[in-house]
Amino acid sequence: MIVCLLLHLQKPRHTVQQMIACVLNVRIDSQLKKQFDELCSDFGMSPSTAVNIFVRTLVRERRIPFEIAAPLDPFYGEANKKRLQESIQQLNTGKGTRHQLIEDDDE
Repeated sequence: MIVCLLLHLQKPRHTVQQMIACVLNVRIDSQLKKQFDELCSDFGMSPSTAVNIFVRTLVRERRIPFEIAAPLDPFYGEANKKRLQESIQQLNTGKGTRHQLIEDDDE
């Protein structure tokens, strides 16, 4: 599922020392919007309140208030890193065996 976000802020029409509400338009997948609305309702808040909480936290903490990560490739996992370090150490101390690279014609 691809979600495309388009943010558009409408400038306030007057400048007063009080908080002036602006409109934030966001384009989002319709199914995701429906799920978001239902979840906000379950929490007892409007989608606008949920977005305000997110934006206030983002500004206050100067970071995305949750981790954004892609699934980790097992090649870069801790177990493989440890195995590679052990193999390098073996090669450096003369205990390892060098092998020829085997090419795979499937790729």
